[in-house]
Amino acid sequence: MIKLGLIGYPVSHSLSPKIQNAALKACGLKGEYSLFPIAPDGMQALKDLLDRVRSGEVTGLNVTIPHKQNVIPFMDELTPTAQAIGAVNIIYIRENKLIGDNTDAAGFLVDVKNFIGNWDSGVGKSALVLGAGGSARSVAYALCSDRWSVTVAARRIEQAQQLALQFAGVNVVELNLQTFQLSNLELIINTTPLGMTPNIDRSPLPENVVLSPHTKIYDLVYNPRETKLVRDARSQGLDATTGLGMLIEQAALGFELWTGIKPLKDILYASVVER
Repeated sequence: MIKLGLIGYPVSHSLSPKIQNAALKACGLKGEYSLFPIAPDGMQALKDLLDRVRSGEVTGLNVTIPHKQNVIPFMDELTPTAQAIGAVNIIYIRENKLIGDNTDAAGFLVDVKNFIGNWDSGVGKSALVLGAGGSARSVAYALCSDRWSVTVAARRIEQAQQLALQFAGVNVVELNLQTFQLSNLELIINTTPLGMTPNIDRSPLPENVVLSPHTKIYDLVYNPRETKLVRDARSQGLDATTGLGMLIEQAALGFELWTGIKPLKDILYASVVER
């Protein structure tokens, strides 16, 4: 029986169980996808759960806030992508080794291209990434690899500076957007948990901030289905979306890594979209 799950804190809001259990069913595989809430300082609990992956009791795991970097010391190997990003969002066994990988970057890039429309590359395009945690690293890596000009805005400026050291050409500013010039941006991406259920009335952008009409908003938060950031952007007539598409894309990539089977994305999407 295939046992999969998600490490994070909190995780009760996650749609991953619906998505991955639908994938298991559609592919005719017997298994289950569960939630493993582990507090930010729960390093022993983290180790114990990863030992269950090593033993084969658990087939594989996803990793979300706040453990995308916490799990790294427990890995036997990191894939080149996870190593470059410095964050892990998926764990599996290969040749008796515990592997830390990252499907967030690829999932984000596929979905943001679908959202924005066709482009050859990000040359000449500017993006602002809000936050500097594991998800921000994935987004910055994806955009830099596509040759976007990237600025990272974070409250913890030291964390943002560490990110910038890893990715050439990334600029860093404090998360004080009252004074930041927003008019020349093609894309703003929120990688912070602000606006996530249950704190649905919060947004990483200041109240009443006026955005350029050509700026697009991408919020990695996907629960609620329309975040305050997305709602406020749409009220100004801007194109805005949540990270549900990225969630589907990275989930499909992860399922294939665990099982060797590529699930139909339409089935995954249908599992979390109300009809």
